[in-house]
Amino acid sequence: MESFDFGRGTVRLADDGAVAQVLHPDGRCVLLDSGADDAVHDSLHAWGKGFVITDRGAYRFDAPGFTRWRSSGIDLMYRFGDLELRVGRRFGEQWTETYELRNTSEATIEIGSLAISTPYRDVYTSSRESLTGAVHAHVWTGGADAWVWAVPMDGSGPGLGLQLKEGELWAYSVESREPGTSSNIRGHIYLHVTDHARVPGAMGGQPAITLARGASYRWTWQLAWYDDLPAFHADRAPLIDADRLAVEVNETIELDDGREITSAEPGLRYVEAPDGRSRIAVLFHEPLRTIAERRVRFVLDRQRRPELPDSRKYAFVPYDNESGLTVLSSAWRDWSDARERVGMALLLQEVRDRGWGDRAELDEALAGYEQFVREHLLDEQGTIQDDSIHQNAVRLYNFPWFARFLLGQGDRAAATRILNRYYELGGDHFLAFDLGPLLSELGLHEHLVRHAKTFIGYGDELPPHEVNYEQSMVAPLLELLVSAYRIAPDQIDGAELTRRLPWLTAFAADQPDVRLRHVAVRHWDGYWFGRLRLWGDVFPHYWSALSAVVYAAWPRELVTPEQAAWLDRAEDAILRANLVSFAPDGSATCAFVYPSCVNGQPAHVADPLANDQDWALVYALRQVS
Repeated sequence: MESFDFGRGTVRLADDGAVAQVLHPDGRCVLLDSGADDAVHDSLHAWGKGFVITDRGAYRFDAPGFTRWRSSGIDLMYRFGDLELRVGRRFGEQWTETYELRNTSEATIEIGSLAISTPYRDVYTSSRESLTGAVHAHVWTGGADAWVWAVPMDGSGPGLGLQLKEGELWAYSVESREPGTSSNIRGHIYLHVTDHARVPGAMGGQPAITLARGASYRWTWQLAWYDDLPAFHADRAPLIDADRLAVEVNETIELDDGREITSAEPGLRYVEAPDGRSRIAVLFHEPLRTIAERRVRFVLDRQRRPELPDSRKYAFVPYDNESGLTVLSSAWRDWSDARERVGMALLLQEVRDRGWGDRAELDEALAGYEQFVREHLLDEQGTIQDDSIHQNAVRLYNFPWFARFLLGQGDRAAATRILNRYYELGGDHFLAFDLGPLLSELGLHEHLVRHAKTFIGYGDELPPHEVNYEQSMVAPLLELLVSAYRIAPDQIDGAELTRRLPWLTAFAADQPDVRLRHVAVRHWDGYWFGRLRLWGDVFPHYWSALSAVVYAAWPRELVTPEQAAWLDRAEDAILRANLVSFAPDGSATCAFVYPSCVNGQPAHVADPLANDQDWALVYALRQVS
């Protein structure tokens, strides 16, 4: 093991020349560690190792055929098939890596995939260990403008910025995502020059690289420590970007090179730099009313079970867009007739309350759903059952959702009873969604302030939820604290809010793809909620709207005018990003799994299930009301 100074940090190289670890200036490990993370990580996935797929065979590379140590770094050479890969690593204030793949044969070789492992320590062991010992890796593989921003999960500086200096990166993939590792680890991230062989259409299109006899392909990236993301971007010169990435149809997006683009047709659109070496992704969407009314029409027509003989026929359920069938959940509770599916009922309420749609039809559907809730989910004590099959099963997330629904139906007493029961069952130590605003609206201030104080007392050691640590713990925490601060500023110190806001903002960056910009990393929802059962980053995911709600509600007296403007932009970007999940015919997808591949399975795909994504529309409507 050899160590090299790297700016304010350190890089450690293994005996084979691969990068074993990067130490942050505060001492935390930036990469997965073979000791602490041995359940998923080993030297086979070390930084700098990888694979290539060609028309003449596929190869992984690990042990170099040649090694030369230098005072400033190392030179390596790998040989596999008719290819030779030379790698140079140099350290100092910056860390520079150059890769050159050369065709040593007498014939042309087509490179279909070429990937390098960059195993960032993006893990959730616990909230404290995440906040003090892990990083969020925000990846952008937009060709010549590719970059990665690895920021400590507590949002503190410095972060580690990787920017491409030569060549192009067009994709990233994820390996080592298994049921055994579940939702608490993001996996091994591979950066791709191309992934054409496996997913030719991913991320706007993957180029094939043709190497003639003796020809080579070369790329270089440089890493350095930056105090924050704006400082990192100030050190870059992107070939293409835009003032905003999502607008209504027929509106205009201004590119930073002076071009303007617009579209009369809704949908995602890729826009390339003039030289074709970089691209961004933008969205033109229909007006929110149009999207919401079409989505409600689809839900009423296809996402109920009219074949059932009792009030369960009014429940809203997942729907397979490919087969045209509703989905039976059985033991897979994330496909049940309750839980997150209540978002469809809340969407109907939002549409009805605005005077949109067919009022009589909406009233009838909501009355039927209320009957289902009362007959199958709600008991006299206020307990919400997990679904119509699994009685006597309690999931605290469900309580505020159904309290909100019954409040929307005019039953304030039932909503209050449900929330009182939530706290009887231990809700003080759990972060359900929408609690702060709901408690405020119902006048349950004692619960609200006590709950907020309990979590202030936890500090950075939050109780684990279904995931040990995640954006949908931090956002509800801040939503709760903001609501308590509003009603009891003498009891809730604004400084407690301020120090936790970076925990939330660190979950996202500002990549120039509408599905990524300001959208929090979530990398398991495709597995739990989708039909394809794919792990891997879901961008966007509707719970990213929780961040938007916090940004909108954030007390402006606690931030500068510049920070307030950033919160406004991020809120708008998140809410618009999630509109990409809804098609013009009213169908929807519960998860877009963004990486080109996950565990070798082609991805960058919209899951065929419409399931729980309607919360995105609910939050968008609430924020514009």
